[in-house]
Amino acid sequence: MSQILSPDEITRKYGRMFCRGVYTLVDEENGKAMIIEECSAKGPVEWDAANRRRAGGAITDVRVEGTTLIMDTIIGEREVRFGPASKNVGGQGLRSLKVEGDLVRTTWVGLAGASVGIGACMPQGPGTIEAVYPDDAKVGGAHRIEVSVVTPKMVRVIYAVDDTDTKEKGASWVLMLKLANSAPLGHYLEHKIVQLNPEVPEKTTNCVAVGVSFAVEPRDLDALTDYVINFVRENTVSENTTIAMYQGLIVPEVARAYGLRAKEEIMKVEDAVKVAEASGIRLIEVTGKRGTIGAVAGIGCFDMGLAAAALPGDLDP
Repeated sequence: MSQILSPDEITRKYGRMFCRGVYTLVDEENGKAMIIEECSAKGPVEWDAANRRRAGGAITDVRVEGTTLIMDTIIGEREVRFGPASKNVGGQGLRSLKVEGDLVRTTWVGLAGASVGIGACMPQGPGTIEAVYPDDAKVGGAHRIEVSVVTPKMVRVIYAVDDTDTKEKGASWVLMLKLANSAPLGHYLEHKIVQLNPEVPEKTTNCVAVGVSFAVEPRDLDALTDYVINFVRENTVSENTTIAMYQGLIVPEVARAYGLRAKEEIMKVEDAVKVAEASGIRLIEVTGKRGTIGAVAGIGCFDMGLAAAALPGDLDP
């Protein structure tokens, strides 16, 4: 037998914990997902990351950004293996992630003190719909627990722009940061400033493209896109503004290669259009076509970390 508890019921049972949000993003075409867990402190995040990396299971990569834990996973099931360390330190891991219509069900296993994170903390966090426990569930101590956490199915969408300013007025990075913070739909994830070739003759000052990403439920994607288009249209001061939009967890290699080229070469609109067509990137002409060049590069470089903000050679030792 099992019991199904809401986040409020879990909070009443175990007390208020530290999770500030849980978001499950899926990319069904590539069989991959990403779980983002936001916490109120860095210590629990680092400890959970170490435990979940050790356990393996459905998690393929774990990283910590501030007080946020980001887990790349498969869509499917793999056995969790705590190993000999579990006898002394416990453990926690993700056994499976399954898409069920508009929902995602993740099943977690925890041992001893490590079971608190997946048994009491995460399931009460914002973004959780419900959690399913065995009737005799106990967390902490020497106990083992298995819990399934149900969250809305979400997707990642990236919007990148170029040519929203002039030499006299505007700044694309400011426009997109204001957009991200004001969006009424989705959960704002990241803002990226992508340095492009500073030798481009049409540049304003820094020659950058700017992108923002969101986690959003598929039913809200069109409305969010409409908001982004209208916001950019109302706030751009350039006659050459274009938006590039990409949905998915893996930026195609052809777009990544183009983004790196745009840091060193002077590209043409036709080059960007071909890459967009080959990569599944949607182009939205707002006031003109020239921004297509940087907007596509903004998508291509979005997941490159510091390399997105750098020029070739900047990060060499």
